[in-house]
Amino acid sequence: MYLKKVEGPRAVKLPDGTVMTQADLPSAKTRRWVASRKAAVVRGVDFGLISKEDALKRYALSEEEFQEWKAALSTHGEKALKVTALKDYRHP
Repeated sequence: MYLKKVEGPRAVKLPDGTVMTQADLPSAKTRRWVASRKAAVVRGVDFGLISKEDALKRYALSEEEFQEWKAALSTHGEKALKVTALKDYRHP
């Protein structure tokens, strides 16, 4: 079996004991960002599966957008990443 060469680790263990792999990250062609995909990118960066610079480049994200995702996830959880919930979790 052939394994594609990738930068960094192929898998990381999350604090809850689950394993996150490169396959768990969204496709680079993703255009519809649901909460679970946003959370996967943030967790991938936080636990060293992908570098932040690579994530920003791969998913065409701005630094500010990524920081908003990270802040919402750490403060309120995955529900805060839903577009329909922005008004409930956004600070004035």
